[in-house]
Amino acid sequence: MHSPDVNTTALPEIGLARLGQFRPRRLLLVAALVALALAPGELGALTRGLMQDAFVQVSAFVAATLLLFYGLEKLFRFDMGVAMGKAKTMQVPIAAFLGATPGCGGAVVVVAAYASGKVSFGAVVATLTATMGDAAFLLIATRPEAALVLLPIQFTAGILTGWLIDRYVAVDYRPQGGACEIAPRIGQTRLRDYAYLAAAIPGLIVGAAQIGQIEITQILGVPVAVFALAGVFTGLAIWTISPVTAMTNPADRPVTRMAEETSFISVWVIIAYLAYDYAAAYAGLDLKALFQSIAPVLPLIGAAIGFIPGCGPQVLVATLYVNGAIPFSALLANAISNDGDALFPAIALAPRAAIMATVFSTIPALIVAYGLYFFAPGFLN
Repeated sequence: MHSPDVNTTALPEIGLARLGQFRPRRLLLVAALVALALAPGELGALTRGLMQDAFVQVSAFVAATLLLFYGLEKLFRFDMGVAMGKAKTMQVPIAAFLGATPGCGGAVVVVAAYASGKVSFGAVVATLTATMGDAAFLLIATRPEAALVLLPIQFTAGILTGWLIDRYVAVDYRPQGGACEIAPRIGQTRLRDYAYLAAAIPGLIVGAAQIGQIEITQILGVPVAVFALAGVFTGLAIWTISPVTAMTNPADRPVTRMAEETSFISVWVIIAYLAYDYAAAYAGLDLKALFQSIAPVLPLIGAAIGFIPGCGPQVLVATLYVNGAIPFSALLANAISNDGDALFPAIALAPRAAIMATVFSTIPALIVAYGLYFFAPGFLN
C-alpha cells in the first residue's frame, strides 16, 4: 500500500525472473488458440484467416495509436494529474476527453488523480462514462463512421454527468489509508517488443489499404498472412509471460508499453472474432435473427454487460455490432456503461469510487440508448 498521493511512475520494477514466469491459465488459452490455428482442414483455415483479420484490422491500429500516445507522453513529460488539479472548473471536460480516447490509459490517469486528491468525483464519473475502453479500437478500425458518432456522444454524456455529480453528490469516495499499486514496471525494451513492432508496421499498411478498398496480398514479396500470423503469435507469446494485468507502468518505454497492451487487447479481439464466426459456421446460429426477436431489451442488456470489468465482454459487444447482430443503440448503451480494463486499476486505487461511478454511468447509458432506440431505431444499423 502507498500513501494517497499515488505516483504511477514510481511503481516497482519487475525482476527478470518474474518476467519469464508463465501464467498457467494464459498458457492454456494460448495453447488452445495455437491448436485451433494448426488444425487441419476448414477449422484451421478459418481460424488463421480470422487471426489475420484481427491483426490487420485491429491490432496494428491499436499498436500505432498506443505508440503515438505513449511516445508523445514520454517526449513532453507532461503530468496530466497535476494539470487537472489546477484546471478546477475544466476538470470534468478534461476527464471526459481522457476517457474518450481509445483504450483505458486516460481513465486510469483520472482515477489516480482522484485517489490522490487532485480532482473531483465528478471527474471520475465523467471519464468512466466517456470511455469505451479497448473496444473503441475495434470500432474505429472496422466502423469508423459509427465511431465518429459514438465517441462524441460519450464525451458529451461524460461532461454532463460529471457536472451533475459534482453539483448534487457530496460523498467522498476516496480510499482511506492509501491506494494499491496498479502496474509493475518492466524496466527495459526487449527483443520481442521490437519484433511485435516489426510485424505491426506492415499490418498497419494493409489495414489502412483495406479501409481505402485496396487489397494488398504481399509486401516486399512476403504474403500478408506470414507477417500477420507472425504478429499474432508474437503477441500471444508476450501475453503468456507478461507480468502485466491490463495497464503498463508509465515509466516503461513506449515500445514496451505498446507491445504489452496491444498483445493484451489482441487476445480478446481474437476470441471475439472466433466466437462469432464459429457460432455461425459450426453451431448454425443466426445471431442477427436471434437478437432481433428481443430487440427492445438489447440496450438494457448492453448496459448490464457494461458492469463486467475488463475489455473482453465489451469487445464481444462491439463485434456483434460490427457484424450486424445488434443495433447501434445496444452498442451505445454498452459503450457509455462500460469502463473496460480501466475498472481493474480503478478498483485497486479507489474501489468505492469505481463502483459508484459505474452505477452512475448506467443512468445516461439507458437514457441515451433508449432515446435513440425509440426515436431513431435504424440509425447506423
